[in-house]
Amino acid sequence: MNTLILILAQLVKLLLPVLLKNTQPSCVDAAPQSELTQRLRAKIRCTWIVWPLVFMLAGCGQRTIYVPDGTPVRLRETVKNVKVWVKDDAGNTSASRMDLPEGWYCLADE
Repeated sequence: MNTLILILAQLVKLLLPVLLKNTQPSCVDAAPQSELTQRLRAKIRCTWIVWPLVFMLAGCGQRTIYVPDGTPVRLRETVKNVKVWVKDDAGNTSASRMDLPEGWYCLADE
């Protein structure tokens, strides 16, 4: 039995370096890809030019006007299905809905 273990140990010592040598990874540097690098740089340049233009143009065509509190404004177009408070003949207030037609004036009730 002792002899069998010695033979197996010798076989492992001989085969183990051969097996390990074949399993070691080999590293090879890739060749430089100048065409890919140039395409990526072109995309980045395009991004740095296009996106700022998009953000600058996104605000064009809009104008904000400050209306002081308590100043009446006239509606430019009809606003449909607006929630309003309506008083009946008895003076009771009830929730309702209505269309505010174009040309009406609106004023905040203080």
